Amino acid sequence: SKVSIARSRRPAPILVCKKCLKRCSNGPRIKRALKAELKHERSDSSKQPRAVATGCLGICPKGAVVLTNGHRLRNGEFVLVADRREIREALGHLRAP
Repeated sequence: SKVSIARSRRPAPILVCKKCLKRCSNGPRIKRALKAELKHERSDSSKQPRAVATGCLGICPKGAVVLTNGHRLRNGEFVLVADRREIREALGHLRAP
């Protein structure tokens, strides 16, 4: 049997540690800012990437939320966000090649 491969019409998702969101005092604000920034950055013809809450990524910083995407995760790289004002810069790092 052949394996079928499907490609999403959306950009790759942004992975967010659910445990960090709960532990960080700014977690709810960071989550709202992330979703708003993703919605703001999309063009009219394309869909926005999804913010997907994942299980623990194993970094567990104090007072910050861990973000990554598939490419960065493959390289063992994570972006730590402690404040909602850092979201735009964090997304820039995640999208950079």
